[in-house]
Amino acid sequence: MAKDKKHQLEIVTKPSFIDGSALKIPMLQILKEDGTLHKDAELPEFDKELMLKIFDTMQFIRVLDERMIAAQRQGRISFYLSSLGEEAASIGSAAALDDEDMIMGQYREQGSLAYRGFTVEQFMNQLFSNEQDLGKGRQMPVHYGCADLNFMTIASPLATQIPQATGYAYGQKMDKNGKCTICYFGEGAASEGDFHAALNMAAVYRVPVIFFCRNNGYAISTPAQGEQFAGDGIAPRGVGYGMKTIRIDGNDIMAVLKATQMARKLAVEENEPVLIEGMSYRMAGHSTSDDPTGYRTRDEEAGWRAKDPLERLQKWLLSKDWMTQEKADEIYQQKKEAVLAALKKAEKVAVPHIDEIIEDVYDQPHDQLQQQLRDLKAHIQKYPDAYPKTSGRIEGGQD
Repeated sequence: MAKDKKHQLEIVTKPSFIDGSALKIPMLQILKEDGTLHKDAELPEFDKELMLKIFDTMQFIRVLDERMIAAQRQGRISFYLSSLGEEAASIGSAAALDDEDMIMGQYREQGSLAYRGFTVEQFMNQLFSNEQDLGKGRQMPVHYGCADLNFMTIASPLATQIPQATGYAYGQKMDKNGKCTICYFGEGAASEGDFHAALNMAAVYRVPVIFFCRNNGYAISTPAQGEQFAGDGIAPRGVGYGMKTIRIDGNDIMAVLKATQMARKLAVEENEPVLIEGMSYRMAGHSTSDDPTGYRTRDEEAGWRAKDPLERLQKWLLSKDWMTQEKADEIYQQKKEAVLAALKKAEKVAVPHIDEIIEDVYDQPHDQLQQQLRDLKAHIQKYPDAYPKTSGRIEGGQD
């Protein structure tokens, strides 16, 4: 053998293909499914206060998702996307970040937003698109955003946030502010071209970004295994682009916390982009528009319920005497009452004023936008029965 000194490549004289299908990346697990720790596991940095906050947030998101799916079925909201079974991925990773780090989510990251301090009232205002919604009622339910909490507004098109995360992190690198960006997406979104462009740019320019792929087994109804990719999931793609990569049990809060703590250190101290693939499962449908019984079995779902991240963490907390079953039940009931009270309040709040529809696009609405608003008001006045009556906030735009 010899080496090409210019490119430092190993030279061989006999042809041999590398079998990509043979590459298998292991999965980090620290907290086992029965709630006990692996004896030789390297634990993340944590204390009692942190773990109880994580548990509290996980309980809240579980209640929020269950209650809002029911609200959609009752016709009280139009649409909902649940993170049932994937709470550890978003909440555990958010707990490893600095509050000034940027979060760019897809649409199952309500846990990371709640961990940052987004209130139940703010969740409800967005879901009902009322006048107190930070987005002024312009987004579908679950498309949250909060500048104060460094949480970029969610967009429906798949993977658009991934190159944006690379660009934002490049700015953080230029500013030398010691912060990073975390970007969440599903394994289905990793089939988009945006994913590949973003990872390549991040690796080439060495920007402080953490790409967190929630591999939950399905891109709506398309199973990951056998139909989405031929290789060993998403993790090998990070290796292919020359970046630090790790695969973890996405239902193990300890593994999520540890991997993200390590990834953030690499990102902010070494300007190293990192890819984390969290193996999890979407226990609910893709959305309230989806019926998962058409493409997966009850036995499969039952198998994953046994790996429930919330129950796993609760078992560990009980074993540490940091929580009692009675206290866990009490907190859960309190969350249910708070969510229901906020729901009833938010659905009675008026919609945003119609005049606001042309704001925030330009510094001042130009003539064309103003004419479009006048035309819209005239249309509503012509067909009043087709539009809701909300205390005069639509008809003609008068208070």
